Amino acid sequence: MRRRRKRAPNPALPVRHAVALGILHGPTELLPVSSSAHITLVPWLARWPYSGLDAELRKAFEVALHAGTAAALLIGLREEVGDAVRGFDLRRAILVAGSFVPPAIVGFTLERPIERRLGTPGTIAFGLLGGSAAMAVADRLGAMGRSRHDAGAADALWLGLAQACALMPGASRNGMTLAAARARGFGREDANALSRHVALPVIVGATLLKGTRLARRGLPTGTSVAFAAGVGASFASTLASTWLIRQVERDRSLAPYAAYRAALAVAVLCRLRGGGVPDGRFREDVGR
Repeated sequence: MRRRRKRAPNPALPVRHAVALGILHGPTELLPVSSSAHITLVPWLARWPYSGLDAELRKAFEVALHAGTAAALLIGLREEVGDAVRGFDLRRAILVAGSFVPPAIVGFTLERPIERRLGTPGTIAFGLLGGSAAMAVADRLGAMGRSRHDAGAADALWLGLAQACALMPGASRNGMTLAAARARGFGREDANALSRHVALPVIVGATLLKGTRLARRGLPTGTSVAFAAGVGASFASTLASTWLIRQVERDRSLAPYAAYRAALAVAVLCRLRGGGVPDGRFREDVGR
């Protein structure tokens, strides 16, 4: 009788690594550099055991990080959120609905294929490069005249399509919505405000949906401390980094962020070409 081979246990998620990734998640979520790319690539480049964890465990941990970030954003931007709620009218309803529907449809129908096929270091690098090009071109060619209060149904649709494109790892929700807003002629400060206003409902909605699924499955055995540490670090780093939003809004070009993203992508591609962890093995882990 053939013996059944025992599957090797997943590498542990060290608390120090969970805290480090939580600290990283806050600023990378607020800046147009892609938090999902950094949460995947930094452990991979540093050869942490996180890259070898089961795909479901990694996904659950990233949901936890987003929960910490979403809670911090609601607190850190409470005055802005309060103003938006008090001034909620038909125009804002159209803006929120129009920008929410495209990513919701794409995410609901293509979530699994995207996770299986587009979550490797190589594909993330191309997502970073594509997003960098879109940001640089839109920011350079975008006019400076339109105000956020002029945003209508067509703008909402473009922002929604941008958020749908950002479901590709590495593209960045913030980066794509900023590029779309600048391409539609909004000034940099107004583009940043629009990006936040349309992104927050998507972040909160996606976190609630995935958090509900996680609650039904329960946390993997032995990971509760690391998960709690990661959530706490994500919450604290996001709350502490809200000043970054004000820095980005001061009529600053998107070119430095585009250049940073491109440099990170080149580092990943050089690592792959130079014999780093094979992209195929990572793909196998993601597809389990």
